[in-house]
Amino acid sequence: MRTSQLYLSTLKEAPSEAELLSHKLMLRAGLIKKLGSGLYTWMPLGLRVLRKVEAVVREEMNKAGAQELLMPAVQPAELWQETGRWAVFGPQMLKIKDRHERDFCFGPTHEEVITDIARSELRSYKQLPVNFYQIQTKFRDEIRPRFGVMRAREFVMKDAYSFHANFESLQATYDVMYKTYSNVFTRLGLKFRAVAADTGAIGGSGSHEFHVLADAGEDLLAYCPDSEYAANVELAEALAPATPRGAASEAMRDVDTPKQTLCEDVAKLLGVGIEKTVKACALMTVDGQFVLALLRGDHNLNEVKVSKLDGLGDFRFATDEEIRAHLNCPPGFIGPVGVAANVKVIADRTVAAMNDFICGANKPKFHLAGVNFGRDLPEPAVVADIRNVVAGDPSPDGKGKLELCRGIEVGHIFQLRTKYSEAMNCLFVNESNQQQVMEMGCYGIGVSRIVGAAIEQNYDERGIIWTKGIAPFTIAIVGVGYHKSEAVKAAADQLYAELQAAGVEVLLDDRNERPGVMFADMELIGIPHRITIGDKALAEGMVEYVARAGGEMQKLPLDGLAAKVQQLVS
Repeated sequence: MRTSQLYLSTLKEAPSEAELLSHKLMLRAGLIKKLGSGLYTWMPLGLRVLRKVEAVVREEMNKAGAQELLMPAVQPAELWQETGRWAVFGPQMLKIKDRHERDFCFGPTHEEVITDIARSELRSYKQLPVNFYQIQTKFRDEIRPRFGVMRAREFVMKDAYSFHANFESLQATYDVMYKTYSNVFTRLGLKFRAVAADTGAIGGSGSHEFHVLADAGEDLLAYCPDSEYAANVELAEALAPATPRGAASEAMRDVDTPKQTLCEDVAKLLGVGIEKTVKACALMTVDGQFVLALLRGDHNLNEVKVSKLDGLGDFRFATDEEIRAHLNCPPGFIGPVGVAANVKVIADRTVAAMNDFICGANKPKFHLAGVNFGRDLPEPAVVADIRNVVAGDPSPDGKGKLELCRGIEVGHIFQLRTKYSEAMNCLFVNESNQQQVMEMGCYGIGVSRIVGAAIEQNYDERGIIWTKGIAPFTIAIVGVGYHKSEAVKAAADQLYAELQAAGVEVLLDDRNERPGVMFADMELIGIPHRITIGDKALAEGMVEYVARAGGEMQKLPLDGLAAKVQQLVS
């Protein structure tokens, strides 16, 4: 394509509301235009990139044996009411009414719709397994849309759903999808990690997230550089200390902490390491139980892990008033010593192995030092892994120590099992001629989010650096003086025609612009390769070539130029 035929609208500066670098660059490069909060129009150049991502996803899904369909974006409330999600999915769901006052939603996901199809169409074990997928626009009413296409309200997603006669079949397809997703992100040229993850609102059992590694990622990942272990921090297991709890060697005593409410401040006042302190997080269960969750002072509570403990499924943090009512003490000085019998104490594994520790005294402006379980307070009612892992923790697979990095979630696969098929009575007749509930899997890829994530991983001070698998064009030809020099025009047109004939996606910049403007635009929009044709080099029988990803400029002879360029771009 020629730039004279392409709508190219670049900006020197990004709008002030753009926060993430990918958002700024997508707006500056003219890939997207904002319509409203979390709503974007994909402009011609951006749509080329989006379609590239879609094509790779589609090819790999087809190769894996999945079958493409397209379900309605607008869904009737009745299906969501069958699974109970109409009431619990939350305000992210955009609910609408038709002219007859019937309830519908703009689909945030399609588990109910596909399960309705399966229960109508799949009757026998002979029709299983089957894996359906679609690439479609979704809508989730984010409370604070931000980061451009990374957290937009309307987005493009590939969602797939598989149905099975038994769990073994589900596991086999799950493994195929795991490999398929790895193939997709490898083909797109992205650095990524597959991590064990929580199933969240979708539900089910087994779950893996696929993250593009980037500093701008919202998710914190734990991985072991010496093994294949990787998990989202919300799921990564913090192992119990290898050494048992030491014996008590200090007497418990009050210590005056008049202004110190944080563990680091208490530790500093007492001249000890923060790892000697214990903090208490006050929680409330849905049935009104007051709970103290104990963590080492330098550790953070993992809410996902806590929510999986018995009776704590929908816990919340206690209010200041509730803390005073149960402990007769303001927050900042609370602890587990001397609490009433109706206060449940749960301790992280690390805390359960501590001795002579420091904690709140349940008395304003005081803490306790030299505290020991069994002597000064009962053993915790529950000992469990309730904290986030930290760098240096032993890897759960026993093969090294954990490190942390940030990631952008671009894919998620779930073993839904029978969560939806049971709720919606999705049955089949098995080999014994008996009705049985189908097993289900669910596999999502954020197609539009991949575009932003790819930029977060591939850019420099001049703009985007597209990888080969995602670039809108493979090579740009810049004709310096294209409208003034017949020699430049002839050479540029010839190379353009030869590369097009060879199937190379090429953009010829035939604008009547200054060279600096053309170079800046080609670098901003991130085309991986560039050929510059000008009178000076042509007089030597040469053109100039440079790779966008930091390559050195080199001269190429006109003789056999198209063939040489094809070698370079391949």
